[in-house]
Amino acid sequence: MPDAIWRSNLAVFDLRVAVPPRLRTQVAETLRNAIVLGELAPGERMIERVLCERMGVSRTSLREAMRELENEGLLTNLPNRGLIVSVVDPKIAQEIFDVREALEALVCRLFCERATDEHIERCRAVNVELMAAYEAGAARELIAAKNRLYDVLIAGADNAEAERMLRSIHMRASQLRMISLSSGERRKASQEEIQLLIDSLLNRRGKDAERLARKHVQQAAKFAMSMIRRTGELS
Repeated sequence: MPDAIWRSNLAVFDLRVAVPPRLRTQVAETLRNAIVLGELAPGERMIERVLCERMGVSRTSLREAMRELENEGLLTNLPNRGLIVSVVDPKIAQEIFDVREALEALVCRLFCERATDEHIERCRAVNVELMAAYEAGAARELIAAKNRLYDVLIAGADNAEAERMLRSIHMRASQLRMISLSSGERRKASQEEIQLLIDSLLNRRGKDAERLARKHVQQAAKFAMSMIRRTGELS
């Protein structure tokens, strides 16, 4: 279960979206973050009237955004029920972790081989932000900081296909990340794993980075899968 700090950060989640530009993109990102942070729970129905009222947007913008999330696998269209937040069963969860492990290990190795000095400095700067977010234990800030780290690693790895696949699997893994970071004990272990990984990235130790990236995902998977198996599904 999330600790008190984690719960307090979720409790103040605001779904209201600013007016355009690119309103559909903003609506999709807001819904995506709400799913990642558990504001919209697995299995919850996406009731258009309620969501439009909460977000202050039109049904047209909402429907366009929900189609985008359905394509990403974050929403599922059920007969006679309509769209719901996708429920991830243990088999799918393990498959997502397996793919994520392989892709993140590859990206980390490529970063060590191809990153420019500018990428290295950006990684160093993001690490400072990420460690501060870990210490604060704030859900939104921590996930945002991890996303910025992945953005830097992907840019430095300079492989368009790896980027496309990793971003796709991160969409599918978003709910699982929430589980693995919801425990204070797991977050502490995650922080230590990430710090070791970043040290290897900053010093361009490709083999170490690849190994540590795999270990980090494996440990996240171990924790998340134990939580999921208690109920048989992410719900």
